[in-house]
Amino acid sequence: MGTTQLETVPEPKYWHLKTVLSDALDSEFAVGEILPNERDLAARFGVARATLRQALEQLELEGRLQRRRGVGTTVAPPRVGVEVGPAQGSGTAWPGAPGDAWHTEDHEEAVPPAPVGRLLGAPGTPVHAVRRSRTTGGQPVATEVLYVPGTCVPALRLSPADGAAAGAERAEAVLRELQQLPLESQERTVELGSARADDARRLDRLPGAPVLVVTTCYIAQGRTAGVAVSTFRADTCRLSFGDSEGIPALAG
Repeated sequence: MGTTQLETVPEPKYWHLKTVLSDALDSEFAVGEILPNERDLAARFGVARATLRQALEQLELEGRLQRRRGVGTTVAPPRVGVEVGPAQGSGTAWPGAPGDAWHTEDHEEAVPPAPVGRLLGAPGTPVHAVRRSRTTGGQPVATEVLYVPGTCVPALRLSPADGAAAGAERAEAVLRELQQLPLESQERTVELGSARADDARRLDRLPGAPVLVVTTCYIAQGRTAGVAVSTFRADTCRLSFGDSEGIPALAG
């Protein structure tokens, strides 16, 4: 078989530089150490700063580097282990069930993003939005918004837009009401994304930092009763697919 066109394409400069930088991280730098500035690094390796930035962004995506506000680019620690799905042994469970490691923060009534609205079968309709967070070892690793239609928790009536209730107590009430529904199944998808400003602030990252977005649909009574959009730090969490009950994130 002859050589394909793809095989004749040279390796991009930034990709080769990424390999060189990765070797340097292993041999010259300790975890938490701040890297020299871009100008010095570009001069050391004889590359343009644009090429250097591409290599650094790839290393950040792979969890080797972290960009921190007011600090700079540092060598990342090993990825921590977290579980994306229900607590081990709990099987399929609603958010807030016993063993759930998420912290409930706030509640608002809002129109969900269009893709979530379509999953709920009610685009453009206000729903309950419960915000939760996740920490490991005191470090923020994930943030989540759970969207629940008012028809699924009828005991908690949606307020007019100008008088919507907010707060952790209201959020906890939504979770308690969900426990009353027979949960039939969960459907999850995972995709790579970039941190939006609000999520970046909550995760102590810079806007645009790589994140892993896990979207979970909770099915009850033959319909989608809730959609959780969980944003995990890609530099901290490595997701692996286990059984159908959850997606454990394993330590690196």
